[in-house]
Amino acid sequence: MATEVHIRAQIIRAVNPASGEVLREIACAVPADVTEAVSRARGAQPEWERTSLRHRLAVVEKFQRLLTERKQQVARVITSESGKPYAEALLTEILVVLDTARFLRDQSYEFLREKPVPHGSLVTKTKRGRLVHEPYGVIGIISPWNYPFAIPATESLAAIVTGNAVVLKPSELTPLSALELAALLREAGVPENVFQVLVGDGLTGAALAESNIDKLIFTGSVATGKRIAQTAAARLLPVVLELGGKDPMVVLDDADLDVASSGAVWGAFVNAGQACLSVERCYVHRKIYDSFTSLCAEKAKQLRIGNGMDPATDIGPLIYERQLRTVEQHVEDARGQGARVLTGGKRLPSLGPNFYSPTVLADVTHQMLVMREETFGPVLPIMPFDSDDEAIRLANDSEYGLAASVWTRDRSRGEKIARQIKAGMVMVNDAISCYGISEAPHGGIKASGIGRTHGKLGLEEMVRAKYLDLDLLPRIKKPWWYSYGAQMANAAEGFLDFQFAGEMKRRLVGGIRAIPLISRRRS
Repeated sequence: MATEVHIRAQIIRAVNPASGEVLREIACAVPADVTEAVSRARGAQPEWERTSLRHRLAVVEKFQRLLTERKQQVARVITSESGKPYAEALLTEILVVLDTARFLRDQSYEFLREKPVPHGSLVTKTKRGRLVHEPYGVIGIISPWNYPFAIPATESLAAIVTGNAVVLKPSELTPLSALELAALLREAGVPENVFQVLVGDGLTGAALAESNIDKLIFTGSVATGKRIAQTAAARLLPVVLELGGKDPMVVLDDADLDVASSGAVWGAFVNAGQACLSVERCYVHRKIYDSFTSLCAEKAKQLRIGNGMDPATDIGPLIYERQLRTVEQHVEDARGQGARVLTGGKRLPSLGPNFYSPTVLADVTHQMLVMREETFGPVLPIMPFDSDDEAIRLANDSEYGLAASVWTRDRSRGEKIARQIKAGMVMVNDAISCYGISEAPHGGIKASGIGRTHGKLGLEEMVRAKYLDLDLLPRIKKPWWYSYGAQMANAAEGFLDFQFAGEMKRRLVGGIRAIPLISRRRS
């Protein structure tokens, strides 16, 4: 869902993937530009942190109003450079961002409020503790092309509200959506150096990861994520990594076939399958397997493919030729190993260079690429199972662990299975839409990444926790200070017995032995 970009002479060309139209040429940021941007962000961040939370939330509220007013303009930019249908740009990108602004307005005061830390130990009862959240400082964000507005916007808003400055490097395939975000934030009142966009290529992203930032949030491939993690580890730079998935859909024998098949078709083909939360593996109980696969094929054939600006379009193009070749490779590998192509399975050159027909595959196995590697295209591979235990085993048989879904009429059965699937997010009777729930944390386990965005856990990724301790007896020397010696050791033994021994007699004796802790002379 993004723009094919060619980099020549430090120029990035954004190209509409549906038509091939060159949308804009932009200078590619070089490492020196990254260093300067991070330096400017570091200079501006302290003043931004000192502004009141009320002011920062007023900026978010104005941003929300501006985006609501200009939703058509922004959605058209998203569609033009990503290829996704205009309706999807509105619902899966702009709606998500608007709701994130609502969530931040609702939750930021409570989240950032200083909280008391109770002390359970007798020895610390004369102290009062507080938990304080402080911004990291400068947060670098490297965002992908498949959701070029929603992903950087939700992460940037959370960072800005908590008092950070942000340097964003969007995908070179979709820079225009990030520039729209920057324009809106600037007009809403975010200072120029508190939020900066660096349009660039992989070298620009690598320079940002190696720069003097305080934290990095990256969304992209596993291979790139591992390289970033290695770079970050060298200087203990904290990171959040969202690295994609191979999300399973489990359809039980009591599922509503019409609902589940529609969910599978939408879950596999939304954004032409170019979604980290896309249904990439579908497991269906053998009792309903034939009926389910037939329904999916029938519904897939009815989808309208074309330019995302056409209101009739259901599925747009893939982002570029390389992604199309990956999809072709997975489908042909499955076909060669005995999978049945129920519909699709071919390019559609008459529509444009990057179109591929929505494809439903039956009788796939875990020996096929389409069930092991991330396809990131409009392919729905379906495999039968015979028991709930087998379905759980198949769902967990992956290096990824981002999201999953379970489909059943029995809510308790669905929840029981969902709890056994190894993933960061599992939905029952829906797919993908958890990303649009602002309160829900987003992120995975295993090769799907580290950390979370969205929700309170996402806010926690934007701040450092600081513990403040206030002593209520500042003129009294503490019992555990120097000097030690035999009396101190004997009293310490007694105190431990007084507080933790099981027998009452030992506790009483221990209390008597502990008295010298208080009365002894301290240096």
